[in-house]
Amino acid sequence: MAKRGPVRIGIAGLGRLGKRHATNLAYRVPGAVLAAACSPVDEEREWARDTLPEPRLYSDYEALLADRELDAVWLVTPSSLHAEQIVAALRAGKHVFCEKPLSLDVAECERVLGVAREYPHLEATIGFMRRFDPSYRDAYEKAAAGTIGRPFMVRSQTTDQNDPDGFFVRFAPTSGGIFLDCTVHDIDVARWFFGGARATRAFATGTIALHEGLREFGDVDNGVGVVEFEGGRLAVFYASRTMAHGNDTQSEVIGTGGALAIGHNPRKSRVEIYEAGGVRSESTPTFFDRFEDAFLHEAQAFVQAVAARMAGRAPDGAAGATLADALEATRIGKALREACASGLPVVL
Repeated sequence: MAKRGPVRIGIAGLGRLGKRHATNLAYRVPGAVLAAACSPVDEEREWARDTLPEPRLYSDYEALLADRELDAVWLVTPSSLHAEQIVAALRAGKHVFCEKPLSLDVAECERVLGVAREYPHLEATIGFMRRFDPSYRDAYEKAAAGTIGRPFMVRSQTTDQNDPDGFFVRFAPTSGGIFLDCTVHDIDVARWFFGGARATRAFATGTIALHEGLREFGDVDNGVGVVEFEGGRLAVFYASRTMAHGNDTQSEVIGTGGALAIGHNPRKSRVEIYEAGGVRSESTPTFFDRFEDAFLHEAQAFVQAVAARMAGRAPDGAAGATLADALEATRIGKALREACASGLPVVL
């Protein structure tokens, strides 16, 4: 019998991004109840106890999955855990949302897809939130309507404000490198606008401008990639950890009849500051601030999709990135990392 009622979610991972997701699910997503939270870190469970509306708290992921009251799990855990945690969630009968990437390993991504095919009634979504950003979605709908003719080129960047404390150096052993951590979003944008086109070849290079500690892990703090796609399509990507002015995420989609630019001015608001030295606007400091609406909209879309499945209906509305989309993003991201390390093009 189809089940109706709120979607009861358990979140795993309560770090800086996990806290944002948790508060959205608890207070800003109609039809959702954040019923449980899981973290092995005592301070994070204390935060959940003090901040969230009476969630059941777990220090162990298996215990979270054993909670029979939960319909879905929301994963904001280290990338190296994603694949196995998604598989475990599906086998426990839970719908699952997982932050990107699906995995840092292509074979692991393929294994997750194989398991997911055994559970076609369960929703499984990967968090490429730009698909839910109002500006990106507006541009996508214009491109789909033929406004710029046939899109054949994407130029896209993910650049973070420099962190002198070296967070990204500490994160480097598990991040997968700048192309899998940052550019993976731009890769998904390109594939989205190209209708899921297959990548055929990748080129990349990079440099360390500030953070020498990355060298030990074969990573860079600034990287550039070029990816060829079938049908003569091209994408150019730039990723940086060292921006002085803030998070500067922007994309351009060029078609045979025009172009669409998204976010070329990374302004925090519409306020302009007039001073003796000129006129300026403040920039978005972090990706949290830039994509606050997108994070909320993707949560709302996931809950609506799960509610539809629980009611025995096919989901409708805006679709998030699938496991297959995430597999291709990882495949291309790893090719860019390999190309950057070797100095040679990588055929996909």
